[in-house]
Amino acid sequence: MKVARKLKHYIYGVTLVFITLSGFGQMPIFKRYYIADIPGLGWLARFYVTHMVHYIAAIVLIALATYVVFDFIFKRSGFNRITGYGYFKTGIIAGLIVTGAFMVVKNLSHIYFAHTTIIALDIVHLSLCVMLLIVSSYTLILKKRWVS
Repeated sequence: MKVARKLKHYIYGVTLVFITLSGFGQMPIFKRYYIADIPGLGWLARFYVTHMVHYIAAIVLIALATYVVFDFIFKRSGFNRITGYGYFKTGIIAGLIVTGAFMVVKNLSHIYFAHTTIIALDIVHLSLCVMLLIVSSYTLILKKRWVS
C-alpha cells in the first residue's frame, strides 16, 4: 500500500514538473531568456515539442486524477477524510482540467471562440497553474496531506 502511494506521489510530481515546463515553454520565455541554450533544455524552445509534451502530461494528470478519485470512492471512503488543502488542490486541478479541455477544443479546426473568451481561458488557466504551484510548494514544505 505504501509503494502504491509513493508511486502516485512520484508520478504526480514528475507530471507536475513536465506539465509546468511544457506549459510555460509554449510561451517564448525559454528562448528569449536563453534558458533553452542550456544543454538538454533546447526542447523548451520548440513550440510543437512543448505542445505535445504538455498534452501527454495532461493525459497522465487526468488519468492519475481519475484513478485517485475512483480509488478514494471505492476503497477508502470510510477511512480517510479530505483536508482543506486537499479540497483546494482538487478544485484547482479540476479547474485546470476544465479550462485545458476548452483550450483543446478551441484548437480544433472549425471551432470558433471569441477573442475575449480565449484571453479569459488563457488567464484563468495560467492563474490556476500558478495557484497550484504555490499551494503544492506550501504543502510540500509544511508536509501537509490531501487526506487525514
